[in-house]
This record gives sequence, structure tokens and C-alpha cells, in this order.
Amino acid sequence: MSTTRNHFPTETAGLPEARAPELVELADGDEFKLRIAPVAKRIGDDTVRMLAYNGSIPGPVLKVKEGSEISVEIENQGDMETTVHWHGLRLENRYDGTHETQAPIQLGERFTARVEFPDPGAYWYHPHIRQDYGQEMGLYGNILVEPADPDYWPPANRELNLTLDDLLLEDGRVAPFSPSETNYVAMGRFGEVLLVNGEAELSLEASLGEVVRFYLTNTANTRTFKFAVAGARMKLVGGDSGHVEHEQFVDDVVLAPSERVVVDVLFDHAGDVTLEHRTPERTYTLGSVHVGEEQVGTSFEEQFELLRTNDDMVAERERIAEFIDADPDKTIGFIAEMDMEAPEGPVVYACPMHPEVVSEEPGSCPQCGMKLLPVAAPSGGYTCPMHPEVVSDEPGHCPKCQMKLLPTALVDAAGGHGHEGHDHEAHEHGHDAHGHGHEAAGGIEWEDDMVDVNRMTTPANMRWKIVDRETGAENAAIDWKFRVGDQVKIRLLNEMAGDHPMHHPFHVHGAGRFLVLSRDGEPESNLVWKDTVLVRTGETVDILLDVTHVGIWMAHCHIAEHHESGMMFSFEVTE
Repeated sequence: MSTTRNHFPTETAGLPEARAPELVELADGDEFKLRIAPVAKRIGDDTVRMLAYNGSIPGPVLKVKEGSEISVEIENQGDMETTVHWHGLRLENRYDGTHETQAPIQLGERFTARVEFPDPGAYWYHPHIRQDYGQEMGLYGNILVEPADPDYWPPANRELNLTLDDLLLEDGRVAPFSPSETNYVAMGRFGEVLLVNGEAELSLEASLGEVVRFYLTNTANTRTFKFAVAGARMKLVGGDSGHVEHEQFVDDVVLAPSERVVVDVLFDHAGDVTLEHRTPERTYTLGSVHVGEEQVGTSFEEQFELLRTNDDMVAERERIAEFIDADPDKTIGFIAEMDMEAPEGPVVYACPMHPEVVSEEPGSCPQCGMKLLPVAAPSGGYTCPMHPEVVSDEPGHCPKCQMKLLPTALVDAAGGHGHEGHDHEAHEHGHDAHGHGHEAAGGIEWEDDMVDVNRMTTPANMRWKIVDRETGAENAAIDWKFRVGDQVKIRLLNEMAGDHPMHHPFHVHGAGRFLVLSRDGEPESNLVWKDTVLVRTGETVDILLDVTHVGIWMAHCHIAEHHESGMMFSFEVTE
């Protein structure tokens, strides 16, 4: 590992400047070279050291045909040993790009992978050793698999791949990583600079009446994106691994880390159009599209207005009908254990996400379910939060409302309702009638609402777990065995009982692909082949895994810091 004892390299002197990604079209049997090396990347007013595939962030877009196979020689001139995982692709197990299927590529070494493309759609490649570091530093790139059927997608004037990402900068550099352990384990590493195709201010152009197909990929470590195009019309046509059952017009689409969404956008008005990320609290500008006055040469507006139903996915709905109400073959729960060391002296217990929630006893936050963490009990007496004029030198209860008196300093701090800049009237983390948390936020942590605590969490004090509810086995101890041809119904429980309930994007490697059967008992209304599914806080999701490939395969949460802290297991598939 080419690092000092305490940090990875950060110097930019002498490094080549990062380039924009190129589109590389490859035919069946072609060979391609992929080189990992450091670059200097301009982000706003800062120039930072990052890592790149072939000198670009994102890496090159590989465009191939369905059913083809290529050879990729990977050279590692980065910061540490690595692999390249071909996310979403069903391929030979030894080329999956994990430490369980190949020896890590050491610095200065090469490894050649044979990569197959059996399914149309948008895929991507990234590291699978210290993914939290490599992915944040820029190691990600797209693969576009062109369908064999020319009518698979509706007609469009052109196609664009867009990666959605964020980057955490401190003092003009990428916020430091420890070479020995992952941090930001509680929430994942949120960045304050949002990037599209590696750019903080992406600028595109379109012709009037043009239909552009956007292949969207969320390459962020933890941030979930809600993508919208303000000033143009958008139609959902596909997801992770191909087209949807029913095309539909949408205002926005949600992508958890590693998910892909395919949308067609009609630019039917001249002027400037804004690419946006919309959360319950605010709207971020991701980029802009200038739509010219000149009409596009060939108009597909009439076809854009049609909402197609795809017969192959309708057939899948009929096939899976018997599984909807069947008992699951496997059930796993997602849960957290948090063990933060208490300070010396008297303590009280407070919610890191809602500092106004304070207790003299351990417990959980009634608003979000988060474990209350020990903090030093402040001096200054006790006050009623409801009646601040009621003060006392001793603990007790308010004579006006009988509410428990809380430390005065905490009541004062909670007067602004906790997080500076966050409006909790708009970002309520309450429970709905079904007991599910994070109602107004849709069960998603859109921002890092506990920055200081998150920064100090590591696998030593925060344990994210996937638990087999039948055997009790956790993470790497889970030992599933399937055979090619199996149809496995897996129930995913995002449990509220843990120390930090939050969403998880669950990813299954190339043993097969799956369909989402239902969410909280409601059948999925629009089928699409998936390799990653977002399981929101408190949600139960049933999926049906179509097992097709022999080998040892991983399944894990795709929040990079959760995965690196152990939220992952492997299963075996035999003939």
C-alpha cells in the first residue's frame, strides 16, 4: 500500500490533469486496457488528488453489444491493492472482481478479465477492496450494453451516460481516509459537492424537440439521489438491467447508491433547463441543458408520447404470480449496533439526529429510533422545555405540565430544533401508523444529520449487520447454498429495533438477477430486472432471485462504508 502511516497521498504536483470520459465502442472478442493511476482534478476553486481509470473521471464508457464478450487488462498504478467489480453483469465467477474470486491486483501488477454482457442495459465498474476510498476518489465508469433487438428501447435522438456522485472536501483536499480502517460508518460519507460525470457544473446542449436518453448511475458512497429535469418532460423506460414493464411519465426518479435508471427526456421548449436533485428540505442544481431554437433533424416527439408495455416483462409478471403470496425461502434483517464510549463524569443521553431529545436514562429516540448516545451532562441547572421560565438546581418535574426537567444548556441548544440549517417541520422523522420511521423523508436519510458523530464511527464502535433470521448467522457467517435454476424468494427486513435505523441499498452479485415482488405486502406495480434494491427505513421488501451462474457470490449493502464495515455475506451456487 503506497501510503504513509496515517493517510493516503494527497499531493497533486506532477500529476496529469483528469480528462473527460471517452466513449469506447468494443466488438465481440475485442481487447481493452484499463489503467488505474492518480490524477489532478479541478473541483470548483480547488485542485485535488484523485484516482482515475485511463486518466478520466468517470472512467471510459464501454459500449458493447448484447451477447458479446471482451478481454480487459487491468493495470494497478493506484494507492493500494485492488480489484475491478463489474457491477450488475452476469459473468464467469472468477472475473466478478472480489477478494473471494481472485487475488487482489497488487501495485504495479496486471490482471486480465473476460467480461460477458448477456443482458441489455446500463452497468458500471468500480473497486471492491476499500470501496469507500476508491469510489470516493473517482474510480467508477459505465458500461452500455446495446440490445440485440432494435426495438427494445423507444426511439431517441441520442444517448448520454450520467453518473451522479458527491465528494467531501476539507481544506482544499478530499477529506482524509485512514488506510487501516473505514470511518463515517454510521451514515456513510456524504459529500458537500455534487458531481455529474465528475463535474460540479455540468453544462449540456440539446436541439428543440430532441429526445435524449439518459442512463443514470448513482456512484456515490451513500447519498441517495432524486433526479429531476426542470423545464422538460421525462419518461421512465428502464432500470438496472433493462426496460421496465410499463413506461410512464415521471416528475423525478430515485436512485440509491449503485442503482441505475433509464429515462427519456423531451426538450420541447427553447431556453435553459435545469438538472436537479430534490430532497424534502431543498433542491440542488446538478447541471444545465441549453435548448437551442433550431429544431432537431428527426422528430421522435410522437413516439415519446406513447407509453409502451413490454411483453417480456408482462410474461414475467405471469410467471412470478405464484411467488407473491408464498412464504420466503430466506429472510434477512438489516440492523445496527452502536457502542460509543461514555465521557467521564455525569452523563445524559441525547439523539445525535435530534439533539432536543434528551434523557437521563439510555434508550432510543422516539422520533427516529436512533440509540441515545451518552454525552457529558452540562452544568447550569434544569429547565422545563415547555415552560422555560421554570428552572431548578435539581432534577425533577415541571409543576405546570409535569414534564421532566432537562439540563438548561440542552434546552437552550434545542431552542433552534437541533440542526442548523435544517427545518424539522419539513424533515420529520416521525413514525407512521404502521410503525415505520422517517415518514416525511420517505424512509431515506437524504443528508448527514449527525456529522460529528458520523465522522468518528468506525467498525470498532459501529456494527452494521445482515442477519439470517432463520439461523441467526450474521454477515460473513451466513452460509447459503443454491443451484442453477433455483427461484429463491428472499425477504429483506429493514428493522427499526437497531441502534440506528436507516435505508440500505441491497446488492446481489452476478449469480443471477432479481425482480422485486412486493414492498410492505403491496405487489410491485412496474417490474424491471434488478441487481440492487433500496430498502427504506422500516420497510419489508420481497425479491425473487433467478439463479443462473455457478460460483461464490457476494450480497451486501451498497453504502460503501456499511459494506466495508462488514455488512456483507457470500453464498454458493452449484450446477
